[in-house]
Amino acid sequence: MPRSYRSILSKQLDAAMTAVRNGVRVIRHNGPNQIQFWFIALAVGIAAGFAALFFRKGVNALQTYLYGTEDVRLLHSFAEMLPWYLVLIIPICGGLVVGVILHNFTPDARARSVADVIHGAAMQDGRVETRPGLASALASLITLGSGGSTGREGPVVHLAAVIATAVSRRMHADGITGRDLMGCAVAAAVSASFNAPIAGALFALEVVLRHFAVHAFAPIVIASAAGTVINRLEFGGVTEFTLTTVNEVQFYQEMPAYLILGLVCGLVAVSLMKTIFWAEDTWNTVQDRTGLPRWLRPAIAGAMLGLIAIWFPHIIGVGYETTFLAMDGQLLLHQAIIFAMLKTVAVAITMAGRMGGGVFAPSLMVGALTGLSFGLIATSIFPDVSGSISLYALAGTGAVAAAVLGAPISTTLIVFELTGDWQTGLAVMVAVSMSTALASRLVDRSFFLTQLERRGIHLAAGPQAYLLAMFRVGPVMRPMDHDRAAGEDDCWDMIKNGVYIDTNATLESAMPIFETGVRFIPVVTLSTENAPPELQGALFHVDALKVYNRALAATAAEEHS
Repeated sequence: MPRSYRSILSKQLDAAMTAVRNGVRVIRHNGPNQIQFWFIALAVGIAAGFAALFFRKGVNALQTYLYGTEDVRLLHSFAEMLPWYLVLIIPICGGLVVGVILHNFTPDARARSVADVIHGAAMQDGRVETRPGLASALASLITLGSGGSTGREGPVVHLAAVIATAVSRRMHADGITGRDLMGCAVAAAVSASFNAPIAGALFALEVVLRHFAVHAFAPIVIASAAGTVINRLEFGGVTEFTLTTVNEVQFYQEMPAYLILGLVCGLVAVSLMKTIFWAEDTWNTVQDRTGLPRWLRPAIAGAMLGLIAIWFPHIIGVGYETTFLAMDGQLLLHQAIIFAMLKTVAVAITMAGRMGGGVFAPSLMVGALTGLSFGLIATSIFPDVSGSISLYALAGTGAVAAAVLGAPISTTLIVFELTGDWQTGLAVMVAVSMSTALASRLVDRSFFLTQLERRGIHLAAGPQAYLLAMFRVGPVMRPMDHDRAAGEDDCWDMIKNGVYIDTNATLESAMPIFETGVRFIPVVTLSTENAPPELQGALFHVDALKVYNRALAATAAEEHS
């Protein structure tokens, strides 16, 4: 190539790189416009889609290596043929590796999941922890690959949120943009995991962002479509479950049965959630009393899982093989009941043992087994007015999963997209609506929101409950040199009577004090436990209310824009 052409080409490349750098600089300082944001959403969706794909392929590869299975969808059938000691040892070794990873790379040795993403969207401007998030994804991959009885959607959703967080920090994105990017990443990850573009988009809106704002809809759909394309390039346009039976509803006569099934599934979902929380509390109590090293906790959980799997390998991994058998009506009544109970126990052991993973896939399996059990009983009592048994399993799948996730819309759609069966929508919708209505009154709306509530993060009641926790007292108070500061003598009198608040406290802590009738609260700094408090200023009730009102207005504006 002549030197003149090389010089021209070099100048053009330099000009292009300069334009890109200038564009990035403008976006970082001024924020992206709508068209720019759609392209960013597409890029985030592609990245999250590939992350979900690689996670799934990694789990499959590890299961193939450890269990020698030729088809990971038939994992428990291969595990049945392994020597009992391998079935026992594999999850123990996996748990030990998981424990070491989480002990060294997370502050609390706990794997991050969907609840942390919801918290990040609501209270951290669409950001999540990066280093613990990556460690959690690796730990969950090892858990699922070595026999942990959870699902892959939880770690995949959080991994996608880590990608969105990195982009948001690079762009210096504000809260609205950060949350929208997180929604895009989550939608793409769910779509790429389950080949479910509609459900992926609605899951991000319904579960993570918890609103259906118009400004978020288009970029999230774009990202969800990108994730679906990535899935189909690898796996084709096939559904996760291919049913061999024809589902028909005997309309009118059979509808009451699906109403009752929904109520039963709601109770089953609550039992699943309560069992997990009870197991976690028990684990914590035992660990506190015995001084058990936190890195050893997942290994002990793995040993418990291995013992169960020796006789019931159906609990190993995601459980799609058993779920398919239930949805296809190929299990007996006593098998369905026993497998549902054992899966509930196994999920509780895995999650309470802090091995990582999600609850969606287990809830699908428990729901399918519950629906099949109900269908076998119902069709034997009323054979003349009953449709397909597998339809009850299909409805139960959606009903239990929707109640656990607290997401009736996206769960109903994801069941349709997982099976490709759109002809039985009425039965599934009836069961889902009844289960979520019942379960949401027995827990804090969903498994994830109840998790957060147990950590003292009050998202279930809506913005009016958690916004106060986002503001520290220090920036809102009036310092003592303020022209409308509180009287110093009045402040000290209140401090002597025990009425004061620390500068690092939140407005959530201050509001109950205002309810006693005081107009302001002295704000102090407590340097040491025995040192006297140092007066910094006073928090006035009117100032706290102004901040709260502005936050409510901003939230309402975002949700309705």
